[in-house]
Amino acid sequence: MNGTTRRQRRGSRPLVALLLAAIAVLVGCSTGDDAAVYGGSFTFVSPDGKVELSYPEDERKTVSPMSGSSVDDADVTISTDDYPGQAVVLNFWGSWCNPCRAEADDLNAAATELAPLGVQFIGLNVKDSRAPAADFEAAKQTPYPSIFDPAMRTMLSLRGYPTSGIPSTIVLDQQHRVAQIWLRPVTRTELVAAVKSIVGSE
Repeated sequence: MNGTTRRQRRGSRPLVALLLAAIAVLVGCSTGDDAAVYGGSFTFVSPDGKVELSYPEDERKTVSPMSGSSVDDADVTISTDDYPGQAVVLNFWGSWCNPCRAEADDLNAAATELAPLGVQFIGLNVKDSRAPAADFEAAKQTPYPSIFDPAMRTMLSLRGYPTSGIPSTIVLDQQHRVAQIWLRPVTRTELVAAVKSIVGSE
């Protein structure tokens, strides 16, 4: 093997590494406690700093399917893809977040009330540690699962979505398109009313 061939092979190694890294990002691969995210057509645009947004049906876009290990059990995987044809309520929260603690009872009540309509709630636990998050869910007797996502990959997958304000809640319609967003704590009354309208039960 001559010197030129050795230099060519050595020079190709960084390129191969970059290509492998790019492929890993594109397929949303996940290791350890990371949540996995894939493609989606939704891009968040905040009009005039509003903290509550509703999207007409003809303007709704899909979000990335999200999956990750459960807050309660690292061996259990939770995914939005587990609920095809169902409206899904996504709530970003952390056990360290006082407004999250304040809205928890309302979310639990809304989840229980909306369950007979086939509506699934999923928590997205961000910037947290598993033990305190699991303790919080147990104390509140949360009736729905949460994805453990300390690195906020789920939130970051939503293009343009603000990551500084937690809690926030997103309602996906039966096609898993964004129908409603609250960038603030939400009450049981407004959540139930909005979701019932979205699923067509009123």
